[in-house]
Amino acid sequence: MTGTVVGVTRDWTDWEAVHTLLTHAFAGMEGRIDPPSSLLRMSARDLAAQSELLAAVAAGRLVGCLIIEDRGDMLYLGKLAVSLDARRRGIARLLVDHAESIARERKVPALLLQTRIELVENHATFRAMGFVEVGRTAHPGYNSPTSITFRKLI
Repeated sequence: MTGTVVGVTRDWTDWEAVHTLLTHAFAGMEGRIDPPSSLLRMSARDLAAQSELLAAVAAGRLVGCLIIEDRGDMLYLGKLAVSLDARRRGIARLLVDHAESIARERKVPALLLQTRIELVENHATFRAMGFVEVGRTAHPGYNSPTSITFRKLI
């Protein structure tokens, strides 16, 4: 992977590869987050039904992904993942930068995402990308917050 050029495409269609990447990338959350990730209940077909996909590709191989949903007043970022062997190479930032470019293109004023309370390393990463915490929410059946909402104004 070292020295390999990574590009971002909006034309990736191999949803099985996306599901596999997400499953491997999110495996480290098992036992750390409560409730478990919604990914555990999703198939490749479920993912394909999502709004749009940004795929980071190196040498024809999927190394990162980000699902985006245009909500009119914001671009929601979900299921951001980078393959284990491609981490710490700026791929997450590359994907978020592409999402920001899309938001500018569409004149959408903000990016929004959520991450789990327990994933403090994600909080630091998103803050370093210019996101600020704007709220905390609880999954159904939970009395205390389980997720943090972050926003970045464009």
